[in-house]
Amino acid sequence: MYLLILLLASYLIGSFPTALIIGKVFYGIDIRKHGSNNPGATNSIRVLGKKAGIAVLLLDVGKGALAASLPYLLMVDINPLYTGLIAVIGHCFPIFAGFRGGKAIATTAGTLLIANPALFLISYFAFFAVIFITKYVFLGSISVGITIFLYALFSPDIQHDWLFFLYLLLLIFLHRSNIINFIHHKEPKVNDKNIKKDRINPKKIV
Repeated sequence: MYLLILLLASYLIGSFPTALIIGKVFYGIDIRKHGSNNPGATNSIRVLGKKAGIAVLLLDVGKGALAASLPYLLMVDINPLYTGLIAVIGHCFPIFAGFRGGKAIATTAGTLLIANPALFLISYFAFFAVIFITKYVFLGSISVGITIFLYALFSPDIQHDWLFFLYLLLLIFLHRSNIINFIHHKEPKVNDKNIKKDRINPKKIV
């Protein structure tokens, strides 16, 4: 029962809809109706600007870090990777926002920072390297899932590597529209000037 409460708490932490709240409270808009319609840091930067986007990024990273810290704080014998990944599920399918959430990467970063710093460095080196080489953010995001799965597959310290295969499949599912756009040569690159058209210059309320 105590374990179930811990996992539920992790999910609720992940479900905190950071981008949605910042968009509505400070800018009076629903971020899910603008840009790529994704309530994550990347779309927040494109639509709301760098300050709002960085705030969303840091808070989303914090959600994963807090959830991964719960086993240490509450002295529960469970791998913090698991509670962190539950928060990632909450971030992607938040109960507080109609189960329409982000695409996992920022909250995953927070999870790995606490649960496995070495894996964090490896995964996000791959993330930035793939983006630098390909200029596609979604490919960098999927590379995080591939890296984590391969690490789990060959690491004696991590059990249930099938869970991390499911995580990879989740990333592919979350980025399905990007994959379809890529196939049809419609996916924008990070240096694509057309991305700027997403910016709506909302009136700041606070």
